[in-house]
Amino acid sequence: MSLFPIFLKLDDRPCLVVGAGTIGQGKIRSLITAGARVRVVAPHATATVGDWAHAGVITWEQRNFEASDLDGVVLVVAATNSTAVNEVIFREAHRRNILCNAVDDPERCDFYYPAVVRRGNLQVAISTAGHSPALAQRLRRELEAQFGSEYAGWLEQLGEIRRQLFASDIDPEDRRHLLHELASRSAFESATGTSLRGKEEIS
Repeated sequence: MSLFPIFLKLDDRPCLVVGAGTIGQGKIRSLITAGARVRVVAPHATATVGDWAHAGVITWEQRNFEASDLDGVVLVVAATNSTAVNEVIFREAHRRNILCNAVDDPERCDFYYPAVVRRGNLQVAISTAGHSPALAQRLRRELEAQFGSEYAGWLEQLGEIRRQLFASDIDPEDRRHLLHELASRSAFESATGTSLRGKEEIS
């Protein structure tokens, strides 16, 4: 199976999570981080999810799933502890052409949650198409050691320089060459005072 790798903008877009236990909490958190408008449907929730609802960060409807909960949503995460309920959610989502992820059930997933290394706006995502989340997590830990926190600030600098160059009348080919030079290893080491020696290979 060939997956289409994308980074999706979910800012202020309606997303549904069904289930609010420990696993659901993690999925809810990732959608909050992405800026999505998150609605949760679950009879019970962890204390953290309850706090988010109380603070107005999410909307929590304390009941069982209904098919109408899918009205108007962009994507849904089925994170209940019932395979049967997750199957119903997946089937209803497909009928409405809504992307669905049924947690720990690769056959009922239109998309997978990757293991992600985040350094500010730099994100490195690893997917095994559901075959081995454990391998994805190991690779994430190794990449976290390779890409330090200094990448976050450096990327912001690169973004600002790029905006300035695109606002100038510099020759497009010269601009392209300069941007690649600025993103080079030597430029990173000079800008951050960090040596990449010893970090080049992942053990």
